[in-house]
Amino acid sequence: MGVRNGRQVLAGLRDGRQLWMDGDRIADVTVDARLAGGAQSLAELYDLQCDPALIDEMTYESPGTGDRVGLSFIQPETRDDLVRRRVMMKRWNDHCLGMFPRSPDFLNVGLAGYAAGADGFGPYADNVRRYYEHVRENDLALTHSLTNPQADRSRDVSEQLDANDLAARVVRETDAGIVVSGARMLATLGAFSDEILVMSAPTFPLPETEAAKPFAMGFAIPVATDGLRMIARPPLYPTGAGSAMDHPIAARFDDSDCMVIFDDVLVPWERVFIHRDVAVFNGIYRHTQAHAHMAHQYSVKDWSKAEFIMGLGFALAKSTNIDVHQHVQGMLAELINTTEFMRSAVIASEAEAIETPFGTMAPAPGPLGAVRFMFPQLFRRACEIIQNMGAGGLFMLPSFAETEGERAADVDRYYQSANGDSRTRIKLFRLAYDAAVSGFSGRQQLYERYFAGDPVRSAGFLYQGFDKDPHIDRIHTLIDDLEAGMTRSDTGPAFRLPGIPPQ
Repeated sequence: MGVRNGRQVLAGLRDGRQLWMDGDRIADVTVDARLAGGAQSLAELYDLQCDPALIDEMTYESPGTGDRVGLSFIQPETRDDLVRRRVMMKRWNDHCLGMFPRSPDFLNVGLAGYAAGADGFGPYADNVRRYYEHVRENDLALTHSLTNPQADRSRDVSEQLDANDLAARVVRETDAGIVVSGARMLATLGAFSDEILVMSAPTFPLPETEAAKPFAMGFAIPVATDGLRMIARPPLYPTGAGSAMDHPIAARFDDSDCMVIFDDVLVPWERVFIHRDVAVFNGIYRHTQAHAHMAHQYSVKDWSKAEFIMGLGFALAKSTNIDVHQHVQGMLAELINTTEFMRSAVIASEAEAIETPFGTMAPAPGPLGAVRFMFPQLFRRACEIIQNMGAGGLFMLPSFAETEGERAADVDRYYQSANGDSRTRIKLFRLAYDAAVSGFSGRQQLYERYFAGDPVRSAGFLYQGFDKDPHIDRIHTLIDDLEAGMTRSDTGPAFRLPGIPPQ
């Protein structure tokens, strides 16, 4: 089959899935006013890879069928392959301003990583390889669900008294497959995905106990599977707005977040990847290097987001001439430096890529780890900069509908800026409000902080796994050398501190 276009993607979402929002079941995510913008944005991404002018940039020939498939599915064998993949991902994320954070390339690169290192899945290795090929050849969009409901965060899920009622786990086996009940969160893009991948969360390992084994599972099934329900949070786009231009980003790029409920869901054996194996569950990212590929994708996404916010800052400052002030120039310089940091980290991860034990190339984890820890802070600061530059102008904004209402003459006169008419200024400031002030922006900031796992646990894992001994040895060698340099010799001290006269 190969790559799908946007029309085919939208048709695939009309599958009778059980998706609930605001107390109602959504009949069709492609036309519901709360979700249609996100569905259309997803379709636009798939149309890009079908553009004849971009076909070589966005796709490659499938090693299995020879059909054109999405380049985010490639298992990179060289550094050039990593660069090619990054160019494709940058095209997708630039289209979405970095504000559609769970675009399908995120899990495409992760799934390719799982398949390359499939031997780490033990007896289910062939299932992983076949599933990867199935998704690649049919150009499916995936969501995933990694963490358990937040019932009692003081204890491991296997130790919670109510875990058997809440957290998703295997409740029994049958000849046809495993049966799963309970809930998982947080399925971003769930409303717009074809299938759901259930795997472990790298920052929430399970204990090596018998009680933990039912929770040690990995599998993938269609979103429309019997017994699977999703409850989506309310939309971030206010459907009662006077104009779609009042919330121009939220209207297009709200990728939804869902609680996934498994009500005795049968997972066929051929779709099972991990079953009651805590060691595999805890170590699969490390073994397959999938986390490095996923970090490569989200770092490219963050690069696109940083570039968008930087351009927005430039335009906002220019509109009212505040860029003549040095403190504003200083804030804009921060946005430039954030963008350069993101670009440099991505390129460094490709230049220092490492060969995996299974013959692929994985981006270097160090630069991407720095992105993981630094970008959430940098993005919050970028939003603060936009808020500071827009100041009260971000509050004194009419609906864009006012530009054509009865008071259009007042709007034309009183909402203009030094370098733009009222319509241009309102559109620009509405964009800035949605990017840096609105509920959509708040969700983006929270997402950046937590989507790659608990940052505190991640920091602990980084410190624990970092090779500290060479650096500690260097310091001890340094202080020993300094002491030796200060000892007296036959010709006097070889080194003395300033202000201390020779003896």
